[in-house]
Amino acid sequence: MSVPFSGWEVVDDGASYPGVELKPSQKPQNRGVYAMYHGTSVASARLIIAHGFKQSSGGTLGRGVYVSRNRSKASSYPLHAQPADRVVFELRVRVGRVKRIDPNSIFVPLTWQADGYDTAWLPPSAVRLEEDCVFDPKRVEVVGIAQAPSPSVEKELLQLIGKKSKRKNAAAAVAAAINVCALCKRKTQEGSQHIKQQCWRCGTTICILAPRHFCPAEP
Repeated sequence: MSVPFSGWEVVDDGASYPGVELKPSQKPQNRGVYAMYHGTSVASARLIIAHGFKQSSGGTLGRGVYVSRNRSKASSYPLHAQPADRVVFELRVRVGRVKRIDPNSIFVPLTWQADGYDTAWLPPSAVRLEEDCVFDPKRVEVVGIAQAPSPSVEKELLQLIGKKSKRKNAAAAVAAAINVCALCKRKTQEGSQHIKQQCWRCGTTICILAPRHFCPAEP
């Protein structure tokens, strides 16, 4: 017995869940979202939460934001700071297009940004430590505190993160309310045109970017 069916439903497979952690020597997947860490000073931590990350002027992989999948490694930065002045951020990192750098190469190529890559990944080797560098600071978001020198500093920084998150969510809500498709109720985005057309089977006017559509059951 055949079962008549027309329609679709989008299913989230969880591939970009922000809590996924990379194992040592595991290559980040293109367009993946990962949990990583960044070590900094208390003063810099306040500035980063308020204004976001800035590109470093240089480093093993050139300009960008250096992040670590290893919390212990992140806790050793800044290198010359006292332990009482070190903070480790928990991060949400959208790696984008990833370039794997040969860890055995004597010269590390620094042209990956110009070649269209968003992140450079240098696997560990006998002579090199693992490095992850994200070119665009907007791809790196602070979501928590993994380590703080004292409970009071941790509380202060968490409050700053909370306030920043509320402002961001409020701004996003206003923007979404202005640019919402009347049919699918989803925010319109640049490069994703919301095309309205009739369903070939039931004739209902639909948006092709709607998360689901099921034709009414026939009498």
